[in-house]
Amino acid sequence: MKIGRLLTAMVTPFDENGQVHYAQAKRLALALLDSGSDGVVVAGTTGEAPTLSVDEKLTLFSEIKGAVGERGSVLAGTSTYNTAESVELTREATARGVDGMLLTTPYYSKPPQEGLFRHFEAIAGATTLPCVLYNVPSRTSINLTAETTVRLSQVPNIVGTKEASGDLLQIATIAAETDDDFRVWSGDDQLTLPIMAVGGYGAVSVVAHLAGAQIHSLIDAHVDGRAAEAARTHQRLLPLIMAIMTTMSNPIPVRHALNTIGFKVGKPRLPLVEPDASTGDQIAEEVRRSQIDLAVTV
Repeated sequence: MKIGRLLTAMVTPFDENGQVHYAQAKRLALALLDSGSDGVVVAGTTGEAPTLSVDEKLTLFSEIKGAVGERGSVLAGTSTYNTAESVELTREATARGVDGMLLTTPYYSKPPQEGLFRHFEAIAGATTLPCVLYNVPSRTSINLTAETTVRLSQVPNIVGTKEASGDLLQIATIAAETDDDFRVWSGDDQLTLPIMAVGGYGAVSVVAHLAGAQIHSLIDAHVDGRAAEAARTHQRLLPLIMAIMTTMSNPIPVRHALNTIGFKVGKPRLPLVEPDASTGDQIAEEVRRSQIDLAVTV
């Protein structure tokens, strides 16, 4: 299964009792594919992975891949700061039929670069499926350096990285010093076009919940050499991107936005909370001003 240029880091829908709403999760995954995404990431940061049990994660992997089938790729978020636990979850996810893994840099423990290398090497060794690294220092407190990423790119089934460091020099170095088949996906919606310009392949997006077709058109325009068109799309999307990605911690704003347009995904789980009234109104106002690609289902 080709992973694709645009993946949506998918919200996990909850019902009115705070339980995972598996039927709505399947509807959301299919709606995302219909609105421009090539695949979805399940149980990542946007999916509130730290609040999901192992059973909930595994059921999500099975249910969503069963619904999506061959229409798109499903990457499972299977890494924590516990290497052994990550290895076991990766084995279980492989058995559930997903297409690959998204492996986030360990948080809290702040390992050295050698520890990061061995951690990811061990997890990738637990599956034959493609693995995508995820570097997000703002959440994990540690940066996966370009040097370590290039070294990890030589592990046969580590096929790319989702870069959310915000460091274009680092990202350009990774793109330049890895083999041509190693992919770099943007992990920052506001930096997708700049990352593409320094060698990126695509995006793992949050705003693609709402604007998947538009983001895919931005990526396609850049790939096809239509730089001015890509820039116009980027500029048009910036107000929505900033409303969704900067008003409060992800996924609070995107969850509120989905509920606003009528695609009900419930409240976040603690320790996340709904936005205050003023912030919620700001998000909703920008959503109403924006072109929305997602078809609403109940």
